[in-house]
Amino acid sequence: MRRILTRRIAPVAALALSAGLAGTVGLSPSATADTSYSVTTLHFKVNTGPDGATPCDIVGDLYLPNSASPTSRVPAILTTNGFGGSKDDQAGIGKAFAQRGYAVLSYSGLGSGGSTCKITLDDPDFDGVAGSQLVSYLGGAPGIAYTDAAHTTSAPVLNSIVHDALDHDGVPQTYDPRVGMVGGSYGGQIQFAIAGVDHRVDTIVPIITWSDLTYSLGPNNTNQTTGVTTANSGTTKLTWGLLLTFDGISQAFAHAPEDPSRLFPCAGFATWVCPALINAGGLGYFDSASQQHLRHASVASYLPKIKVPVYLLQGETDTLFNLNEAIANYNGLKAQGTPVKMIWQSWGHSGGPAPGEIDLSNPDPSAQYETGLISNWFDHYLKDSNVSTGPQFAYFRDWVPYTGNAAPAYATSPTFPVGTTKNYYLTSKQGLTTNLLGIAKSNQLLTTVPAGLPAEFGSLDAIGSAFAPRPEVDVLGTYADYITPTLTQKVDVVGSPKLTLKVTSPSAQATQGAGEPGQLVLFIRIQDVPPGNTYRGNDIRYLTAPVRVPDVSQPFTVTLPAFVHRFAAGHKIRLVISGSSLNYRGGLVANPVAITTGSAGQVLKLPVVN
Repeated sequence: MRRILTRRIAPVAALALSAGLAGTVGLSPSATADTSYSVTTLHFKVNTGPDGATPCDIVGDLYLPNSASPTSRVPAILTTNGFGGSKDDQAGIGKAFAQRGYAVLSYSGLGSGGSTCKITLDDPDFDGVAGSQLVSYLGGAPGIAYTDAAHTTSAPVLNSIVHDALDHDGVPQTYDPRVGMVGGSYGGQIQFAIAGVDHRVDTIVPIITWSDLTYSLGPNNTNQTTGVTTANSGTTKLTWGLLLTFDGISQAFAHAPEDPSRLFPCAGFATWVCPALINAGGLGYFDSASQQHLRHASVASYLPKIKVPVYLLQGETDTLFNLNEAIANYNGLKAQGTPVKMIWQSWGHSGGPAPGEIDLSNPDPSAQYETGLISNWFDHYLKDSNVSTGPQFAYFRDWVPYTGNAAPAYATSPTFPVGTTKNYYLTSKQGLTTNLLGIAKSNQLLTTVPAGLPAEFGSLDAIGSAFAPRPEVDVLGTYADYITPTLTQKVDVVGSPKLTLKVTSPSAQATQGAGEPGQLVLFIRIQDVPPGNTYRGNDIRYLTAPVRVPDVSQPFTVTLPAFVHRFAAGHKIRLVISGSSLNYRGGLVANPVAITTGSAGQVLKLPVVN
């Protein structure tokens, strides 16, 4: 991520996976201090769009080992920035892997960091097609790379990259380099976009990225059909939506002097983005046309096209692209037979890394857990090394003490998911209880807040980790809660909790036939209540599960965002069902809601490993 590694208070910058180095920006081959490789800035002439009729200039830096030659070829790594970043953000990756015998091409994505064209949210027809032409350059194709932005002076053809005889469809290609990809967030989804349109790519390592943007920006944690994709629209994220919009606009203004067209009609974004955001902010959900655009820019819509090995790294502290996005990609790839492994690291868009995890300003495989695994992954798939590619699944545990490399804090498993399900039944009188026998039927009432206004106050999820954790406070009458007795032993949760719930809301039942505008919206959260506190706690990792209930007359299941957390002995587990949220646009209509509990059908299922 760009700057989040050192400045957690920079939420927009958290969208970029970067190195944070400035020392190699625009260097000529002779200017780098390390004589084992050179760095050359190039401009690439590409054509994008479904019809291939949109020309763009892409600026990038080529890191090339000095030992590379036509008789001593090296594999390549292609990487690009997170949202709002530039090619310079991957300087650490370029340096580290050039020193390890890889050619690295780091480029600024479309609409950012000096590259022209619109921001199209990693759409395969635009960003994917553009990246495919960079793959051709790495394979030795002429007429793509230039030394100037006007594309008047051709750069030398690259003839020092290992070539493959066949692509991953088994078809021989003239320009087929041995190439992998790595990058995070926006620079993670682009890997899926390129690999989906270009089967010359040999492996990808997407970090903290999405599966379906409709879930990322307007999630519904019920009525899901495949992965995180849902049959009806969810609820708009407010803080993240505003930050993303601001960052995109700032890019347009930054480059307006050389390209004034970026300012209009949508401040650097594809033209459909502005109406989509405005409508979603007003309505509280994305309309069907916007959902189609968002899904077209999401791997969930073209997952069968991904055929090469995929190494998924996702962040436990991430309220933008939470762990459920990686789970969706993992399960989908696994089901179709695509080689895939997954790591849940401590850091994501909502918080920085723990000591001994990856440092993108200076990636060190020997000292950093994820860096070592990524390095081995590339050596295995790009250098034909027999080195292990690591565990099938690994996850970070913040309760494990260690020094140095973070490896001791990671638990590993040959399978996913892990653990067993522990049921907690909902009852107001006995709280959350594991004993179904003898529980009494009870009733709680709440009212959702009109106009989607918040009546819950705590942390802004996009910047929560920049400050000390704040207990979440809901206005009385706008929530129901269920709390365990004091825990007599620890409860370690690893995975996605599921809540089965039945509510009664005559007003919502009368209006839900109109679709999203008339459907009931609720927000589900899980908290850790420390000793000495009667009921108030902190939301786990700032996570919330919004639900837009399609039919309140029927029970529904909520798939909460996955997390890794130890509820220590002496603490309590609190489930909150709220009618509003500080970070999401709630329902537009006030609806009285009754929750009658005391049966086996009202249950919270936690995936527990202890």
